[in-house]
Amino acid sequence: MSILKFVVLSDLHLGLPEQPVNGLDTAARLTEAVQVIARDHSDAAFVLLAGDLADRGEAGAYSLLQSIIVSLPMPVHITLGNHDDRSTFLSVFGPDRDDPKGRVSQVIDAGNHRIILLDTSEPGLVGGRLCRGRLDWLAARLDEALDRPVIIVQHHHANPLSLPVDEIILENAEDYVEVLRRHPEVRQVIAGHVHLPSTAVWRGIPMTTMAGSHYSVTPHVPGVPGRQRQLEGPAQMAVVLATDDGVTVHFQDHLERHLTMAPGLFH
Repeated sequence: MSILKFVVLSDLHLGLPEQPVNGLDTAARLTEAVQVIARDHSDAAFVLLAGDLADRGEAGAYSLLQSIIVSLPMPVHITLGNHDDRSTFLSVFGPDRDDPKGRVSQVIDAGNHRIILLDTSEPGLVGGRLCRGRLDWLAARLDEALDRPVIIVQHHHANPLSLPVDEIILENAEDYVEVLRRHPEVRQVIAGHVHLPSTAVWRGIPMTTMAGSHYSVTPHVPGVPGRQRQLEGPAQMAVVLATDDGVTVHFQDHLERHLTMAPGLFH
């Protein structure tokens, strides 16, 4: 059985060199993730970076990102999150990454699958939004691939999680799902943003979130007393295995500390 393997990293939150973010050395965490990928998943077809690359959208953080990911032995494809600054990112990585309609989105056809890396970020918003141009771009990319399964990777979650982070969800998720329904087999929508793993089926579409490489949060679902806690880890990647029969998403921790972080680290 042929298997397409790829790795997703999200929520890197890089600062300037030597600059901790919320008390964490995010550059060291990303470096560790790159080392784990090279050690365990050198057979992966590619790596996807699903946004919040930089914590404050600084050019120095994007340059730092370039210097770390260059050692990966496979192609790396990138989209943006709400912490990113699109124009600054493009000034470092090149303006050719910006599509007039899809923005920093991309299609990868591999292993008899279409992988769509979708830019859900909108300048000035913490939550996500897909403008008409990106919805039309997505519809066209789905229509081109009606003969194969589709996996979508993006920053913002579309499905409600009944968690505090739903305040900054993809705003026009209903419009988004209406576009997804054009395709007979969207097998997974994989998102970052929420800093914890979850799985769901929403409006008939399988949806997954991952913790990412920065801090994690506790699943503060309705009925849980107190407040949501931030944890040092796990720092996590998603390892995706796609076959003709289906898609499996594994969560691999590349840092396993789970200590509760002091509230004073968040402002």
